[in-house]
Amino acid sequence: MPTAALDLCRALLKCPSVTPQDGGSLGVLEAVLKEAGFITHRVTFSAPGTADIDNLYARAGTGAPCLVFAGHTDVVPVGDAARWRFDPFSGELADGAVWGRGAADMKGAIAAFAAAAIDYVARHGMKRGSIGFLITGDEEGPSINGTEKLIRWAYERGERFDHCIVGEPTNPETLGDMIKIGRRGSLNGTLVVHGRQGHAAYPERADNPIRHLLRLCTALVAKPLDAGTAHFSASNLEIVSIDVGNPAFNVIPAEARARFNIRFNDLWTPERLEAELRGRLEAVAAGARYTATFEPCNALAFVTEPDAFTDLVANVIEETTGRRPILSTTGGTSDARFIRAFCPVLEFGLVGATMHMVDEHVAVADIDLLRETYARILEAYFSGAA
Repeated sequence: MPTAALDLCRALLKCPSVTPQDGGSLGVLEAVLKEAGFITHRVTFSAPGTADIDNLYARAGTGAPCLVFAGHTDVVPVGDAARWRFDPFSGELADGAVWGRGAADMKGAIAAFAAAAIDYVARHGMKRGSIGFLITGDEEGPSINGTEKLIRWAYERGERFDHCIVGEPTNPETLGDMIKIGRRGSLNGTLVVHGRQGHAAYPERADNPIRHLLRLCTALVAKPLDAGTAHFSASNLEIVSIDVGNPAFNVIPAEARARFNIRFNDLWTPERLEAELRGRLEAVAAGARYTATFEPCNALAFVTEPDAFTDLVANVIEETTGRRPILSTTGGTSDARFIRAFCPVLEFGLVGATMHMVDEHVAVADIDLLRETYARILEAYFSGAA
C-alpha cells in the first residue's frame, strides 16, 4: 500500500512549480499540516526586478528545543517534455519508483519529513519542544525572496530554532551515504577585454582582444587557489563561457568576454577572493584594456562543526539504513547557507542521481525509508539525546 509520504509526494509532483511559479504546491503541504494541528503562515516576499515568491512557515509546539525542517517546493524547468517517459508533472508510479520533476530535488524529502512530523505529533503531541517547517519557492532561482527572508521574518516574530535539517538529495548512490555539514561558497565573475576592430589580413591596424583574453584567463586558472581544508576540498575556478559574437572570418573583433565561477572553501571570503583574482589579472595585463566585474555574493562557505546533534543524526541513519554516512561539504549551494546564521544545520535527503535530469525519479522504498529515518530522528531528538 502507498505510504502517506508517497501520497503527499505524488500530490506535490502534480504541481507545476517551476521557479518562480508555485503551482499549488505550498497549498497542498499547508493543508495537510493544518489538518495535523500545525500553525501555518503563508508569507510573500518581493524585491525590485524579481518575481514575488510565496513561502510557508509552520510550527507545532511553542517550547524548546525546536527542530526545524527546511526545503523548497520549486523545481528547475523540465526541458523537452517529449523526452520524458511520463508527464513530468504526473507523479507516475512505475518500476518501483515515483517519476516527476522534483521527485529527488526535493519534493520526496518534503513529503517524508512532513509525514514523519505529522505522525510524531499525532502520537506524542508536543509536550516538550517544537517542530517547525521553513518551505520556500525560491531555491532553484535567485534565492532572494525565499529562505533568507523567511527565516529572518520568523526570527523577528520571536521564533527560535535549535537545529535544522534540510532535505536536499545528499546521497550519491544509496540512502545513508552522506550528510552535508556545510557547503562551499560560489562567486561569479565576468571579464571583458576591449580591443580594436580591423581586417584579419591587416592585424597591425587592429588590436585583437582574444589574444589578451586568453592570456588573462590562463592567469586566472594557472595556479591553484588553495589545497583544501579539514572539511573542504580545494577551491576551483572554472571558465564557463568565452564569447566574441563575431560571425565573420575576416574581421578581428572589438571585444571579447569570458564568464567564470569560483567554488570556494572556508579559507576565502568573496572580498579576499576578488582581490586575489584582480592581482592575478594585473600581473599579466601587459597593457590589455579590460574590466573585471564580480556579482554580489550571497553564497558564502560555511561548515557546521560535528557535535552531539551530528552524531545523533548519523547514528539514526546508520541504525535505519545500515550505512554510516560520510560527513561532506561537496556539491553546489543550498539554502542551508542562510539557516546556519540562526542555528546548526545539516542536510540529509534522498538519492540525487537523477535530480535536474530528464526522467527524474526516486525509489518508492527510499521515500518510506527516509520517512522512517526522519521519524527516528524526531524520537531520538525529543527524548533528550540532542
